[in-house]
Parts: sequence; structure tokens; C-alpha cells
Amino acid sequence: MRVIFTCGGTAGHVNPALALAGYMCEKDPDTEVLFVGTPRGMERKLVEKAGYDFRGVEVSGLQRSFAPAAIGHNVKSVCHLLTAPGHAKAILRDFQPDLVVGTGGYASYPVVKQAAKLGIPTAVHESNAVPGLTTKMLENFAQCVMVGFEDCRRYYQNPEKIVVTGTPVRGDFFTLSREEARAKLGLNDDRPLLVSFWGSLGASNMNAKMLDFFDAEVAAGQPFHHIHAAGSSGWENMQKSMAERKLEHRPGLDVREYIYDMATVMAAADLVMCRAGASTVSELTALGKPALMVPSPYVTNHHQEKNAQILADHGGACVVAEEGCDGKSLYEAAAAILEDREKRAAMSKEMEALGIRSATERIYEAVMALLK
Repeated sequence: MRVIFTCGGTAGHVNPALALAGYMCEKDPDTEVLFVGTPRGMERKLVEKAGYDFRGVEVSGLQRSFAPAAIGHNVKSVCHLLTAPGHAKAILRDFQPDLVVGTGGYASYPVVKQAAKLGIPTAVHESNAVPGLTTKMLENFAQCVMVGFEDCRRYYQNPEKIVVTGTPVRGDFFTLSREEARAKLGLNDDRPLLVSFWGSLGASNMNAKMLDFFDAEVAAGQPFHHIHAAGSSGWENMQKSMAERKLEHRPGLDVREYIYDMATVMAAADLVMCRAGASTVSELTALGKPALMVPSPYVTNHHQEKNAQILADHGGACVVAEEGCDGKSLYEAAAAILEDREKRAAMSKEMEALGIRSATERIYEAVMALLK
């Protein structure tokens, strides 16, 4: 079988495709896989690192600005819009796929649309709670649209095409129990563990608030363990500010540039304080971890706010708006959850009810059904 995966833009778009590609190759070692994305997008590195072939199609979005740079960018985008269908069609005719799966990003649009026009079975996976622009534009062309939660169905014009599969989560997230993970981290008392991060690069505004959070935490006698990832862009400033506030070397407060052992740390967590990106939402629900979420207000179409709201509506997360919140109020919100075992247990139960650990298998079954 020959399969094209088309994706890009963010790891949240690429990782589900990589998970499915790996699973399909395990099921049938003769499966031939080709990834299609933008030539200079981050997807190329992720795909080539995973060992798959990659082809590029030039596609880019429009910028809502009349600045000279934005105008120049938009002229290029219009040119790409005109040339992308031909490039996509050439790749399809050259590779001759039996199936095309799009998982988001601009490159998905011309490839899935042209595949559908050529009569090739097509499917789309949407990681976010509400469909992005690419998914909206492809809904009428793809034979099925796979989503993370049942609540997502109402956002589509063709609900009969929707298949609830969940979003794949790395298998190593499920190898350790909470107790095993705590032991591995050296947490040998009864204090709960808070894990916080604002994305792999960090967020300067939120990291600034975290300094006041740490102050409040220390003033309260550090009633819980805390692992925080500042991100590469905020790490240097965080180190300097912590030294000025005499916050470094505090037992129980572990501030890092990046959480490299995320699977272990997440398994041990009693509460996670974070943004509401699609990958994070999938991990939290699969693990059944309560969350205190501060959605990024800078994401297109308010995707993170809508992702977080689904979890909040089901009782698995508390949501705080970035605007107007400060370190002290964040600390009080986190401490209130960490001090209440019953509340944490209830939140965990609701998160777990939303999670789909078998997401990769469900996606595989959905796309294989198209071939029958």
C-alpha cells in the first residue's frame, strides 16, 4: 500500500501523521509512505528525522496587514495558490498513492483536494476542538474527518462524515504509574506535584508572572513540589531573575529550560498548569490529569480557548484568561486545586472520560475503512 500524509505548520499537525505512519508500517512492513509539506516548514525536519521521504509544495497563508512586508508576502501567497494545485497533482501522479491523509497545515489543502478530484480515498484529521481553515475548506472534499472529541461534531456542516478518533499520544506516556514516576523523580514525601509549562519556547509574559507565583509558593512554605519549564527563549532571563529574588536552590522548586523527561513528569503530576494546544490537550485527557489552563490569546481563531473550554465544560480543567491574571492569583488557583484531593479526583475522572488512548488504532481503522 502507498500512502501520502500531508501536514505542516506545527508539531500538533505533524505528530498525528507520524504516529499513524509508524502504526501502518508496523501492521504492514511493505507500506510505502511519502510526506508532503511546505519546503521550509518545521515539518520537513520532523519527517526526515523520522526516516520518511518528503516532498514540498509551496503554500502560505495571507497576512492581514498593509505593511510593505505583508503586501509582499501576500503577493507570494497568491502566486503559491495558483501553482500549488499543479505541484500537488504532479506529486500524486508520480507517487500513485492508494490513500491520502491530511492532518492540518496549509500544504494539506491542495494535496487532499487534488487527490479527491482524482478519485483517491482521502481523510482529514483535526487536532483542535474546532476546525481550522484548512479543515473547513477540505470538509466537502475529504471522505471522512477525524476529530478528538464528540463535542467537535457540532462544528461541521457534514456531521455524518465525522469520526471520533482522538489524537495520538506517544506510547511512553503510559509506561509508568504515578507512584513509579514519583519514585523516579525522587519525590519521597506526600506533597502533590504541580507541573507547569507554556510551550517548548516558553512565553515571556507568562514566565514573568511565574516569578511572582514562585514568591507566593515560597512564602506559603512550599506546600507542593513544582517542576516548571521556562522554555529556551525565556531561560536566561528566568535564571537571572530567580537569582535576584533568591529563588534558586529551593528544595521542591525545580525550574528547568525544558522538560526532557516529559513522559515521566506528566505521569507523576497531580496538576498541570499550561496552555491549551491540541497536543497538550490530548496528553492531559489520555493521562487523566487535572489542568489549570491559560490559553494563548495569540493563536489564530482562538483555537486554544475553544480547546480549553471543552475540558472545562466537562469539569476536567479550570480556565484562566491571560489578560488580567497575575502570579499571585495563579498561585491561589493552583493551590486551591492541589489542597483539595476530592476535587482533583473528580477532575481526573472527567479528563480520563474524555481521553482516547487508542487514538492511533482508531485513526487506522477509519482510514482503512475507506479502502474497503
